[in-house]
Amino acid sequence: MSDISVVIASHSGYGHTAQIAVAVEDGARSVAGTRVHRVDVASLGDADWDLMDAADAIVFGTPTYMGTASGAFHVFAEATSKRWSTRAWSDKLAAGFTNSGSMSGDKMHTLQYLSLLAAQHGMLWVSLNLLPGWNTTTSSPQDDNRLGFYLGAGAQSFNDTAAVHDADLSTAHHLGRRVAEQTRIHRAGLAAAAH
Repeated sequence: MSDISVVIASHSGYGHTAQIAVAVEDGARSVAGTRVHRVDVASLGDADWDLMDAADAIVFGTPTYMGTASGAFHVFAEATSKRWSTRAWSDKLAAGFTNSGSMSGDKMHTLQYLSLLAAQHGMLWVSLNLLPGWNTTTSSPQDDNRLGFYLGAGAQSFNDTAAVHDADLSTAHHLGRRVAEQTRIHRAGLAAAAH
């Protein structure tokens, strides 16, 4: 089977979300036969749009600002309307991640927004598929999915540091790997159905 292509389309205001995007990228690359590209949705050129159009999967990423995706991500989402009207991204796989300064920070709303964007395009959403961590007296804040999200990867980074929590980077790595694995399965299924 030929390589699969995963594009991570994200915006980062202060650098935290970019670090998470790198972890997603590393996770996807850990699956053999996966080509991964990252694009900054705040400065897209024609080549970036071409990468997304040709991709088997697109992972959306954005910080959560004031309870939703960043303004730059919203501009990008609106700019996808030409693809929406032609169904250019229909049946691609999709997933998402977000980060905020607070443990909750209303990140769930952002993940719901990202999944709805994917649904409007007719894309197939890939969930995180990790049980929540750090939810018993014997668990640890170093557990994957320490913030307990299911829809996508949620991360928390303190506003006064550039660091991203190791557990959140590990969770993002898991998401990238899962997207690549599910994309490979989906591609194989399509190939089998065509015969």
